[in-house]
Amino acid sequence: MKKLLFLLFVSSPLFAQDDLLDMLEKEDAKKTTFTQATFKGTRLINGQTVETLAKQHLNVWISHRFGSVNSGFIDNFFGLDEAKIRLGVEYSLTDRILLGAGRSTIEKTYDLYGKYKVLAQSNKMPVTATLYGGMATNTMPTGYTTSIGNVMRYENNLQRQSYFGQLLIARKFSDKLSLQIMPTVLHNNKSESIYLDNNLLSMGVGGRYKLTNRFSISAEYYKNIVDKEDYEEGAGTAYPYQDSFSVGVDIETGGHVFQFHMTNSRGMTEKHFIGQTMGTWGAGDIFYGFNMARTFSLEPKIKK
Repeated sequence: MKKLLFLLFVSSPLFAQDDLLDMLEKEDAKKTTFTQATFKGTRLINGQTVETLAKQHLNVWISHRFGSVNSGFIDNFFGLDEAKIRLGVEYSLTDRILLGAGRSTIEKTYDLYGKYKVLAQSNKMPVTATLYGGMATNTMPTGYTTSIGNVMRYENNLQRQSYFGQLLIARKFSDKLSLQIMPTVLHNNKSESIYLDNNLLSMGVGGRYKLTNRFSISAEYYKNIVDKEDYEEGAGTAYPYQDSFSVGVDIETGGHVFQFHMTNSRGMTEKHFIGQTMGTWGAGDIFYGFNMARTFSLEPKIKK
C-alpha cells in the first residue's frame, strides 16, 4: 500500500507537467507566426517581388544597364561604352502599402506605381499575395524613331500613357528557397505599330536561392501571350519582341542591397522589359547591369 501511494505521489506531478505542456503547445498553435524575408528586396531583378517596406521607410533605387555583350570590343567595349539608367524612390505608408516613382532614360519614361500586400505567409496561410499596378509616361518628342524602326507621333498626351497590373504570389519553401509567379496585364494607349495589340498578357515566374547569409542567386522569366502570326501577316516582318529572361546575384550589406545580373531586356519598367524586350540570349544580345537599393527610416524618433 505504501508503494502504491508513493508511486501516485511521484507520478501526479509528471502527469500534470505533461498536461501543461500540451496546453502550451495548443496555445502556440493558435498564434499566427508570419514568414519573414521571402525576398530581400522589393525587386527581384527587373520585376517586383511581393515584399513591401516597413512603415515609414524609404527606398532609393539606382538601376543601371550597359550595352549588349555582342556589341564588340573596339566599337563598344562589350557594352561598357553605353548605359541606360533608372532612378527611383519607394515609400511605405504602412507595412502593407507602398508607393513608388521613377524616371528612366529609355524613352525618357516616368513611372508611378503602388503595391498592397493582401496576404502574408504564415503558419496559417501558405503564400504571400501582393497587388501591384501603375502607369508609365513616355516624354520623348513626337516624331522619334522607335526601337523597331517606326516613327512614333503623338496627337495628345494620353497616347503617351501605358498601364500595368500584376498579382504577385510567392511562397518561401525554406530558409534558402523562395518562388513567385506574376500574372501580368499591360495596356498601351498607343502601340509602336498599328499591327501590335494595345493589350498584352504575360505570365512571369521567378525565384531566389540563398547561398549564404549575404549571397543569393535569382532568376525571372516572362512568357508573353501574343499572336505572332497575326502580326507577321499584317506587318510583313517577323514579330520583333522576345520573352524576358534574367539571372543575377544578390549581395546584402546592412541597409544596402546590390543586385548584379544579366538579361536580354534593356528596359527597367514593365512596359519595356515585359512588352518590348528585343534581345535574344542565343545571339548574345545580353545586357549586364546592376540594381542598388538603400533603405532609410523616416520614423520619428521617440524622445526619452
